[in-house]
Amino acid sequence: MRTLIALLMTLLLTGCGASAMTMVTGSQPPAASDPEPSEMVRYTVELAAWSEEARAEDGTLLASYTFQLPVLTVVGEDGTPITDAQSKTEEQALAAAAAFNEKFGKWAAAEEFPEFVTSAEEDLALRREWDTQWMPYELTLDCTVYQTERIISVAGLYYSYTGGAHPNIWQLGWNFDLEGGTFFGPEMLTDGTELQEAVSGEIIRQAQLPLEDGTVPAEGYWEDYEAIIANWVSYTVSFDEEGMVVIFSPYELAPYAAGPQIFRLSYDWLEPHLSARGRALLGLESE
Repeated sequence: MRTLIALLMTLLLTGCGASAMTMVTGSQPPAASDPEPSEMVRYTVELAAWSEEARAEDGTLLASYTFQLPVLTVVGEDGTPITDAQSKTEEQALAAAAAFNEKFGKWAAAEEFPEFVTSAEEDLALRREWDTQWMPYELTLDCTVYQTERIISVAGLYYSYTGGAHPNIWQLGWNFDLEGGTFFGPEMLTDGTELQEAVSGEIIRQAQLPLEDGTVPAEGYWEDYEAIIANWVSYTVSFDEEGMVVIFSPYELAPYAAGPQIFRLSYDWLEPHLSARGRALLGLESE
């Protein structure tokens, strides 16, 4: 069991292909020092799937994984992929794409899968000995992508079944600055703690609002839910067309049966709490 837990934690912390699912594009402005100011490159993101399965000697399915992951490519103005840099602009763009793809390449490699299969083999043997039902181990990661000219935000739903009473689900998020070529957290959107405190208060307010059936979500949360919410930057944060999405996976804020707890904050609400850099990253104009 310790081996299995270590496997899952490794997958979650390293943070998924060959069929394209969707494509979005953005533009990379030329660096100020680039000798060709009119030169432009674009980024395309395709969601591709990597999968594998393992079976016992008698053909019984032991374990499988399917990871749907984003792959970032740099293309020229005519849409031709760029693989060798011919200018500083292209060099910077390729470096950014490499940093992005390295993160998800670790998932695509699935280096821990053999260990995962070994755990499944041991579990199958025990279940046959005890004459209990067998269900194959399964890992899946489904990703969706939101992109602007400046950022790529990836939201992931990770599903894991490892022989327990029920599967486990984690919400994951990655946010990438195309211009800087690095991943960033929400703390990079503001100066000081203003944003963290403002979002904490808004999430608590939303959690205390009655639903259509009259139930109040916060009443089913852990007793220290306000302290957990105050640390929302350490949980799952992503962006979409409407604004910022903060998600607490099952068990993080409430029991498994309550499911994930999802909170949305519009760009209009966020903007007053952002720094100039934060507004630039999200493509928002200051007043």
